Amino acid sequence: MTHTIQPNNPEATPAPETTDIPAAPASGQAPSSSALPAALKRRIPKYSDLAPLMQFKKPEFSKAARLQRASTIWELRDIAKRRTPKAPFDYTDGAAEEEITLRRARQAFLDIEFRPGILRNVSSIDLSTDILGKPSRLPVGIAPTGFTRMMQSEGEYAGSQAAEAAGIPYTLSTMGTASIEDVATAAPNGRNWFQLYLWTDRDRSLELIERAAKAGNDTLMVTVDTAVAGARLRDVRNGMTIPPALTLKTVLDASYRPAWWFNFLTHEPLTFASLSRYTGTVADLINSMFDPTLTFGDLDWLRETWKGKLVVKGIQTVEDARRVVDHGADGVVLSNHGGRQLDRAPIPFHLLPEVKQAFTGDNTDAAIMLDTGIMSGADIVAALALGADFTLIGRAYLYGLMAGGRAGVDRALQILEKDMARTMALLGVSRISELTPDHVRLLAK
Repeated sequence: MTHTIQPNNPEATPAPETTDIPAAPASGQAPSSSALPAALKRRIPKYSDLAPLMQFKKPEFSKAARLQRASTIWELRDIAKRRTPKAPFDYTDGAAEEEITLRRARQAFLDIEFRPGILRNVSSIDLSTDILGKPSRLPVGIAPTGFTRMMQSEGEYAGSQAAEAAGIPYTLSTMGTASIEDVATAAPNGRNWFQLYLWTDRDRSLELIERAAKAGNDTLMVTVDTAVAGARLRDVRNGMTIPPALTLKTVLDASYRPAWWFNFLTHEPLTFASLSRYTGTVADLINSMFDPTLTFGDLDWLRETWKGKLVVKGIQTVEDARRVVDHGADGVVLSNHGGRQLDRAPIPFHLLPEVKQAFTGDNTDAAIMLDTGIMSGADIVAALALGADFTLIGRAYLYGLMAGGRAGVDRALQILEKDMARTMALLGVSRISELTPDHVRLLAK
């Protein structure tokens, strides 16, 4: 039953006393100035208020300032493109045929979702790792790149010294433009690896292996995805030769990049770590030296010949990854040669989980490394989370080299290190061993 209390009932609650409350301004009408907080009242600005806002920064045009303004590898690439003639820039930047493989490799790193953990202590981030039995301060090394002094005159010297300073491995290419011995001298305390193309002339291959061992290289990386040269159409269109030819087109191009040409013409002509002086197109050079008859038997010969760590680069299937380990490889590099050989080749980042699962099932401790498509520290962290033990960068460091020589390579590594540390902290992990596949989800297309 409901009881109603009448107003004259002594039990009724007394009505509250009324007070004068200012009426709200009508819709669209500004409040009176007396009702505004002091911070919202307009006034004539004082000089003391303006002075802190009028500190104009003096423009800086030095190389150091230019490099410091680059916050990403892509921004280093923009600087490199402005400062490097078209032919050597395109040799670095380009890939085979329609460059589908390279685009897909980079897109693969974009098509992921990170899965962060929260409420973890990430006040200190440790990016160090072990690779092939030795420590590396970062989980990334410099990949082998050919004709490097053509991109910028400091070439392999800049790359090896930057790697030494960063505490990471540096890999010299068979087609490098500094000798094995000169790199060892330039970076005596660095961890230097040597990349080998097996030639039809086995005696010359053996000579290189012996030189690499004598110079202190602890790892031999044999590349196996170059039975013939890929169709690198940018090089064809640019008339790319070794060394670059001084045609009317290149002279015109030089007028926009005088510093590159000055460095190129005033330093020692390009020579190769393992070749006699050569003149001709890149494709002709590759086809004249690479051996299309290579088999797993040649890998057995290498294993018997080389006493250090042996890594096979150019693995693109799970089956081949398993087979090279069975033939004595201490590690594999999942790589499609940066998209520079077979277009529409498998993407190493996509292949990674399958190879990791296979190696785990085989109970092998062979190292899994990965290259192709890496343009940020977040890419590296994603690869580590999905099972890579280590990563390699080629173009990413070459963009830095072209942008500013040794200082540019240093800047590229600084950018990647900062990216990695920030990404790991935001994921809630403080060391690489804490990364797991649960931290990355591959998005469905």
